[in-house]
This record gives sequence, structure tokens and C-alpha cells, in this order.
Amino acid sequence: MIEHDVLDAGLGDADDDDFDLSEVADAELPDNRYLDRELSWLAFNQRVLELAEDPALPVLERANFLAIFASNLDEFFMVRVAGLKRRILTGLAVPTNVGRSPQDVLADISADAHALQLRHADAWTSQVRPALADAGIEVISWDQLTDEERGRVSEYFQGQVFPVLMPLAVDPAHPFPYISGLSLNLAIRIRNAKTGRQEFARLKVPPMMPRFVDVSRHGDTVRYLPLEELISNHLEDLFPGMEILDHHAFRLTRNEDVVIEEDETENLIQALEAELLRRRFGPPIRLEVGDDMDDVTLDLLISELDITAQEVYRLPGSLDLRGLFDLAKIDRPDLHYPSHVPTTALAFQPREQNGRSDIFSAIRRADVLVHHPYESFATSVQAFLEQAAKDPHVLAIKQTLYRTSGDSPIVQALIDAAEAGKQVLALVEVKARFDEANNIVWARKLEKAGVHVVYGLVGLKTHCKLALVIREEDGLLRHYSHVGTGNYNPKTSRIYEDFGLFTVDDQVGRDLTRLFNELSGYAIEKKFKRLLVAPLHLRKGLLRLIDKERRNALDGKPARIRIKVNSMVDEQIIDALYRASQAGVPVEVWVRGICSLKPGVPGVSENIRVRSILGRYLEHSRIFMFDNDGDPQVYIGSADMMHRNLDRRVEALVRVVAPTHLTELSELFDLAMSDGTSSWWLGSEGEWTRHSVDADGKPLVDIQDRTMAAVQRRRRSRAVR
Repeated sequence: MIEHDVLDAGLGDADDDDFDLSEVADAELPDNRYLDRELSWLAFNQRVLELAEDPALPVLERANFLAIFASNLDEFFMVRVAGLKRRILTGLAVPTNVGRSPQDVLADISADAHALQLRHADAWTSQVRPALADAGIEVISWDQLTDEERGRVSEYFQGQVFPVLMPLAVDPAHPFPYISGLSLNLAIRIRNAKTGRQEFARLKVPPMMPRFVDVSRHGDTVRYLPLEELISNHLEDLFPGMEILDHHAFRLTRNEDVVIEEDETENLIQALEAELLRRRFGPPIRLEVGDDMDDVTLDLLISELDITAQEVYRLPGSLDLRGLFDLAKIDRPDLHYPSHVPTTALAFQPREQNGRSDIFSAIRRADVLVHHPYESFATSVQAFLEQAAKDPHVLAIKQTLYRTSGDSPIVQALIDAAEAGKQVLALVEVKARFDEANNIVWARKLEKAGVHVVYGLVGLKTHCKLALVIREEDGLLRHYSHVGTGNYNPKTSRIYEDFGLFTVDDQVGRDLTRLFNELSGYAIEKKFKRLLVAPLHLRKGLLRLIDKERRNALDGKPARIRIKVNSMVDEQIIDALYRASQAGVPVEVWVRGICSLKPGVPGVSENIRVRSILGRYLEHSRIFMFDNDGDPQVYIGSADMMHRNLDRRVEALVRVVAPTHLTELSELFDLAMSDGTSSWWLGSEGEWTRHSVDADGKPLVDIQDRTMAAVQRRRRSRAVR
């Protein structure tokens, strides 16, 4: 029998002195042992771009990856670049994780981002756009329209577009207008036919309208015209009596990183709403313009927007390719990935033909590990909470909500439970970046229904994914717990890869009860049994686990470390992995995004391998596996290896103990790290190399397709029995 509390002695106050964290700053490790985190992020987005450039992928999926690249880069500028600039301007700038000044890093970011945006534009104009046309989806320009098509779209312009346009002149009586962040605009130079005076006008492309106008359909061929081209070819209707001299598209990115001083305000919701309003007016950080923009117009924009030449991005073709998200939704199954339908986890399938599943009885039989999106969120997490809301034996439900969808059945289940008279606690993280406004709306709706809504601890984001149901059974209270790696969001659960553990283990239940008490009240919990919790215990617990593998290797015992995260940045964790590698521990890191660790450095990290996998699903789960001399210590949870996750967030990892679950996670890692699986390999200098075909040019294994097939086989084998 595996003891659930093996790590308990290493997590409480009593033994904190037996592991000296000062060892982390190991003077024997080289100074240049980290990769720059910002440039590593750009390298991640390059991997997304490489998927868009891959002709082996369905072409509408390639268009979708182009849109993802554009959206990712916008957020990078709004948050990471904006943060660097703010620290420079306020005098708070400190050297980066590689010891360089923020000014130098900004210059590097600018160079890399310029190159990537040019490559992105070329991928659209010379690769994906022609491939779409070959498949019958044509994105055309105005001069490619027939006379009949021009008449049709001109009628559309007059009836649907013209009424909502708002041209804004710039002259002594009209100051330069405010340019909202991420809006697509036309800069127009006009001449007054009577006075001969040249003027400037700005026209915003309406963001609520389809970016690509449906021009015509003939058989399997459909033709689209970009909305900005339709508008720019009808400017004379907007400026009658004026001569149109020139027009150019431009787009501005602003600082949209929210900064809240929680300890200086009593009402976090009101403070956040005020900050969201201010966000719209953040300082500019990037100006994208067409490569044909004349110097007069560009100089005016630079001057009026108070932006530097380094922050100007001249790009060929269309700006703001986020619009390709709409094209990517076209109903052409032959141009998309083959359909994958999530299955109900075996444990949650009805035991009787045509019967109904009892989630609670299934969890009572054994811990259940669910793997989304291969296994259904709706018939597991959602069904768990919906059944709890209706069950008369359920007395209380406690849940964290970080991001959820606008029509969330999860939120509705909590409302139903409260209206049924149950005690319901919802810990809503209103500071979830870019979801703040949505979360405020749901927080207020929950409060009106009688749910106890709290917002966590001052200074800490609550990022953990936890649900706890208290049920009365035979006069005793039983804890039904769910700890996940992803958000309680039914929509993203269909595209995010995540794990969730259901258990009635009393230790987990007591741990969650204590943790919720800490988050909703004033209790300061010092000890957990089957959880590792940040910010107090998680870093120390992981460092102990890593160091134990190091000591086992030195003692000649079996040792291995496997970590799957979205980001690997934290220097203490990285240094601990370096020391483990130096002791001979094989270390495997499976990372989706940023990685500051350098693998394969002689004498430092030659025993470390780093892989990255990107595909139709966003790899989102976090897994931590330690051999522990034959008694595996395996955790899943919400934490990435970043300062914010370990020091400034409430995170939770739960220990996985069932042998079948340990085998499942181990086999998944085996497949991910196999040379026969399609992935990117990280080199010692920060270069990522894609391995997608074998020596004969045949495609390597797609881990996501393989996992879906394995889950489907699991279901069919049970059906046969």
C-alpha cells in the first residue's frame, strides 16, 4: 500500500530547517546558465507560426494558427513589453533573468518581433492565402472584383457599413483623435477642392462587423473581400467634395496590463472596474503600418501618438490577421482536422445499459483521473457539480473560478445549489487577466443568487482549480474533491489538454477544507497532507523532491525527474534541476511555452532533455514525477515554474497515488519524449528544432491523435466486455 502522506514530514514548519534553500544560489553553476524569458516567449510563438507554415496541415487550421500567432503577439506586447517599458519609465527597471538591462532586451525584442511579423505576413500572402484559393476560398483585392461583384459589395457598403462609419478630421478645430488599442484604422489625406488645403482624417474600421465580406459563391468557390478594402474604395462617399490624396491602414497596440494596489482600496471590484476603464487609455507601445505608407503620414502618426521609430512595424499585406479566426470557422470538414469526439471516462459511464451515471458512487469506488479534451468535461466535471446541486444529501459546495465561459453551466450549477438551500462558496478570481470584466459580471450574479462570493487573499491571485462537495452519508460527512490543471470552462475544455483528479480520500478533503478556510477567512494553514500549496509550501516541496532525486543518484539508487509545464522560468527550480543533472539524474522537461533552462550544457545539464509539443489542442496540464527510489511521487495541478506562480499566487498540486493513474501518466511522458513523436527539441543556445518527419520523410507520431485513439479504444474494449 502506498502511503498518501509520505511528504508530510517535508512540508510543515517542523522540518523546514532540514533543507537549506540558500544552496539554490550555487556558485559552482555558470553565470550564463539561463535563456532570456522574453526571447524564449517569442521562440514559442515562432513554433506556432511553423505550424501555420506546414503544408501537411489542413489549410483552415493553418489559417487558425496564423490568427493565434497574431493574438499571442498582441498580448505579449500589451503585457510583457508594456511592463518592461513601464519599469524603465518609472525607474524601477532591474536586470533581466540573464543579467541584461531592460533597454537592451527591448531592442532584442524589437528585432526578433520585427522579423517574426514579416515572416507571419509572408506566410499569409505567399503560403496560406494561395492554398486557401486552391481549395476554393479566395481572399481577393478590390481590383480582382468583377463589375457585378463591385455593384453587389457597393450596395452592401451603402446599406450595412456606411451608416456606422465615423470619419474624424484633424485640423485646428479638431484635435488628433484618440486611437483605441488594437483597432484597425485608415489614415486618410484629403485636399479641399475649394481652398486647396490638405487635411488629415482618421477612420476606424468597425470592429463589430465581419472582417471578410462575402462577395460571391459559385459552386465550391467562395470569394471574400477584406472590410478595410471595401471601405477604402468608397472614401469619396465619406468625404464628398474632397479630393482623396492617399490612404493607409494602421493599427496601434497599447499597454493593457492591469495594476491594482489592493491594500490601498477596500473594494477590489470597484478598483478593478476603474482600472479597466483606464486600460483603454494606456500608453502606445507598438504601431503597425502598411509597408506602402508615405513618410508624411507616418511622421504625423509618430508625432501625434508619441511613439518611437523602434516601435513602428512596417508590414506587407493586411494588418491584424486575427480576422482569420472567422475564416477558420468555415464549414469545410475536408480543410479541418478530422473530428475528435470526447468520450465519457470509463468510471463515469453508466453501469447499466441505458442507465444514468452516478458520479458520487463512481468516485467512491476509486479515484478517477480524467484527461480532457480526450475525455468529456461535460460528463465529468460539469456532471459532478450539477449532480451535487440537485442531490438532497449534499450540504455544501466550495469552488474556485479563475476563468469561465459566458454561458457557464458551472456557474449555473452553483446558483441552482444556492437556490436549493445548500451552502455554496465561490472564490472568484476577478484579476484573471483579460477576463476581469466577465468575472465581475458572474461574481455579482452569484451573489444575487445567495452564493457566498469571496475574492481570495490580498496580494495573491487564486489560480488553483479546486472543487469540494460535502455530502451526508449514513450520518457522516464525506468529502468529494476535484483538483484540476485547467479552468472550469466548458468551452476551453474542448481545446485545452488538462487533467482532473476526483477522489473521496479524506486527507484530500481535509486539505481542501483547510485551504478554502484560508482563502475565505483568516486561517493561516501550515500543513497539508496530499497537497502542495503555493505560496508557502510548493516551492520548498518541489525543491526537496528534486534534491532527493539528486541524493538518490549519488547513492547509486534509481532516480529520474519528469516535469510537464507551460513555462519553466524560475531560477531556483532550474538550478535544482541543474544540480540533479550534475549528479547523474535523467531530467525530462516537457514545456509548451517559455523555457529559460539550457539543456545539454557539458558539466551542467547534459542529462536534461527539453521537448515542446504544439498541435490542435493547447497542452495545458502540469505534471511533476519523481522516481523516489521505487515509490513514485507524482503530482498534477495548476502551477507553472514561474515566480508569480510560486510566490504570488495560490496554487495547488495534488498527489496522484493510484497505480493505474501513475502508469497512464508515465506512458504519456514516454510517448512525449520519444524520438518517434513529433515535437520541438531545445538546444543549449535556445534554438528550437522541429522534428516532425523521420529519415524517410514520413510523419512522426502525433501524440494528440495517438492519445485520442487510445481513449477511444479503451471505451470500445469495455463495450465489448
